[in-house]
Amino acid sequence: MVSKTLNAPNGYKVRISLKTALGEDAYEWNQSEMFFFQATMAFAMRRHFQMETYNVDNIILCVQTSRVSFWFVVTSPDNTTMLIPKADVEKAVRMSRHRINNAFLLSDRTLEFLGIYPTLAAPVNPDTPPWLIVFGVVIGAVCVGIIALLISSLLQKRRKEKGMTEDGQDEEDMQVKGVENGINLDGTYNRGFTDDDRFTKL
Repeated sequence: MVSKTLNAPNGYKVRISLKTALGEDAYEWNQSEMFFFQATMAFAMRRHFQMETYNVDNIILCVQTSRVSFWFVVTSPDNTTMLIPKADVEKAVRMSRHRINNAFLLSDRTLEFLGIYPTLAAPVNPDTPPWLIVFGVVIGAVCVGIIALLISSLLQKRRKEKGMTEDGQDEEDMQVKGVENGINLDGTYNRGFTDDDRFTKL
């Protein structure tokens, strides 16, 4: 049932943006869609109160506009002259908000219950506990530090051994050159290479 006027403090205004949500695929909002909305709200009321007595006749639609907005109120299944309090309607909408949105291919921003703010998504609980992630990061950093220290020590050792090898080679080269020039680097004079006539006479 659709009423043309509304004078009830327990009503909620609904605003729907089909073009914004669906673009060229937007469907026409007509009486069938209004009936569908009544059915989804009846479902939400049944789910909230866990009663199967709510039906489309308990969802009264009012003040419909061509820009797809309207007001609605919910009447009691036991007494159609008594309206369900606004707070209870809000709880029912919040509980089934996702189902209502999906029914019309819309979202909280394109199917607005003015005065009922979108329900925040439940926080995502990671499969791995945060403390275990931190522990893994710390252990990883320690392992990297140990590996870096070992590599640094190994490189220093290799540099030191290479330096000692080069020093020994330089000393050997100096001895060879000294012998070639007639000088023995260990303090022994090589007379075979002297220019003194005393040592060169046969």
